[in-house]
Amino acid sequence: MKSLNGKVALVTGGSRGAGRGIAVELGKAGATVYVTGRSTKGNSTNDWPGTIDDTVSQIEASGGKGIAVRCDHTNDSETESVITQIRKEQGKLDILVNNVWGAHDLGVEYKPFWELPLKHWDTMFTAGVRAQLATNHFAIPLLRENKQGLIVHTTFWDDDKYTGQFYYDLAKNSLIRMAYGLSIELKQDNIAVLAVSPGFMRTELVLKGHNIKEEHWQESEELNRTETPYYIGRGIKALASDPNIIEKSGQVLRVADLAKEYLFTDIDGRYIPPFKL
Repeated sequence: MKSLNGKVALVTGGSRGAGRGIAVELGKAGATVYVTGRSTKGNSTNDWPGTIDDTVSQIEASGGKGIAVRCDHTNDSETESVITQIRKEQGKLDILVNNVWGAHDLGVEYKPFWELPLKHWDTMFTAGVRAQLATNHFAIPLLRENKQGLIVHTTFWDDDKYTGQFYYDLAKNSLIRMAYGLSIELKQDNIAVLAVSPGFMRTELVLKGHNIKEEHWQESEELNRTETPYYIGRGIKALASDPNIIEKSGQVLRVADLAKEYLFTDIDGRYIPPFKL
């Protein structure tokens, strides 16, 4: 029996990367997965590989149920509309994965703070932190009606080490603090709130940046510490299936540590250790 049968999930930023991996793994486990993002069939953001429709097709090919909803999460009315649709069609929401992230639009420049354009605030905070906060704002009332649930924020964390990029470091730590604060406010509703940190993921955009295909990634020395986006997907699936998940609420968890605890591997059968800066 699939561990998430009957559950309804929303994965934001699900066109590619971690969002796709998470959505596919939740769908394989039996959840009905709503997948949001800006990229749709024939109209992909910046002409990047991957769309929300592709993700849903992959969920369905795995025997799951996915529903693609085009949404720009910097637009509050569009975000609210997604939650309204889920309420109307499903009557509940069990799992929310806040994965939307706008920094890809500008890229991550590694320069001293005073040399970086202020535009980094817009891509990492307006289209990242605030977009996740707004999704919480509209989704939490529906989650609270269940008297149980799970909220996950995808982030990056390596034992509080500085990431080397001011805006990225500030944004990722803001998401960790958001999860912690909400874990306290939602404890009485039995809703667990977590931050989950993958390692160096071999996403579509990473592969594109290295000009290499997935089937040849091992030929690149720079990618030897990478994992697929399905690794974090399996981690979040394990968390969502844990009947005692509330005991972890408020924590920031690394996917590699989850793999050891819940005994799963990446899709190629490997255990990938924690990524270290």
